[in-house]
Amino acid sequence: MGNLGNIKIADDVVRTIAAKAAEDVDGVYKLAGGVAGEVSKMLGKKRTTTGVKVEVGEKECSIDAYIIVKYGYHISDVAKNVQEAVLKAVSELTALTVVEVNVFIQDIKIEEIVEIPEENA
Repeated sequence: MGNLGNIKIADDVVRTIAAKAAEDVDGVYKLAGGVAGEVSKMLGKKRTTTGVKVEVGEKECSIDAYIIVKYGYHISDVAKNVQEAVLKAVSELTALTVVEVNVFIQDIKIEEIVEIPEENA
């Protein structure tokens, strides 16, 4: 059987896979959107891939993930788990060779504790 043609995986496909994998890691609060994410939010556009940048070639790709970590989690462990999850998901779903996964910690999310006042009886 001869050559059927080319297969090209769009950057947005890789970005979506990487974003989903990163967001599913325990300790990740969310992806950090930056200015583009805030503008999209104001315009009412939902971008689940904000916070992930990719460079996709014919057989390889590199990925940058910008995340916010939940307070109380060991930052380097969360970052390493993001790298491993993104590498695994993108490799398995696209068959691309992932050259690198860079993780940038943009912030820490501290959950607010709401105290309920006691009533004096």
